Amino acid sequence: MRPLRAASALLATLLLAQPVAAQTAEADTREALGLFGTIPLYWGEGADMADLIAGTATPHWARALLERTHILHPLATLTAEELAPFDQLLIAQPRVLSPGENVALDAWVRDGGRLLLLADPLLTAESHYALGDPRRPQDVVLLSPLLTHWGLQLRFDPDQPSTPQMREIAGLLLPYHMAGEFAPLGTAAECARQTSGIIAERSIGRGHVLIVADAALVDASHPDPAAADALSALVSRAFDDGVKSLSNKDARGAAAQDSVDKSVENAP
Repeated sequence: MRPLRAASALLATLLLAQPVAAQTAEADTREALGLFGTIPLYWGEGADMADLIAGTATPHWARALLERTHILHPLATLTAEELAPFDQLLIAQPRVLSPGENVALDAWVRDGGRLLLLADPLLTAESHYALGDPRRPQDVVLLSPLLTHWGLQLRFDPDQPSTPQMREIAGLLLPYHMAGEFAPLGTAAECARQTSGIIAERSIGRGHVLIVADAALVDASHPDPAAADALSALVSRAFDDGVKSLSNKDARGAAAQDSVDKSVENAP
């Protein structure tokens, strides 16, 4: 488990260091979007503390895309108090959540929150930081308690192609690389929509979750040419209740929806 206290203190320092004007924009009609996870979508990776505080660090390419439609608010922890101001949340490859964070996130969704979650069982993106460095994105996502509570199992096939792939999902070209697959667990009466495959979508209580079993989409070093359009489409889908439900279909004609025979349950 990564050192939560140190990471939270660092993020709190950086949040306080943001220019006041950036926090108090007037007449801005964009919706607030909470950001959480170990992939640094807001500040980018590789900058030192001085760059982050001065605002001279190179941001992740996804930041500009997200800021077209949302005002971004990075979060250090997932507590009821932190989540309360937001109706929408994007989580990209989260660290291991504490029991309290699992409870708070589930309650927030059930109370009407809308979540876009990128949960990669084997992150392939390059990092400036070595294994074991707390600044490195989480290599293996560990969310089994929460996913099980939502009626989902995240599987991983180690024998899948090791090269980047593309899948068509309801007209969306989704780039992925060594992705996981979701399988439903039993029958959940409260789940109005669901898909099994690389994407899982569910109504949980009064809320909605859209989960992608891969995070190659937001690779900062070598983004796929289709990544920006795919991320925009997923954001629109996750936060717009009027969009048609997604279904999985492999763009290259392979049997993408078949069960994964050689799978490993993602358990902490």
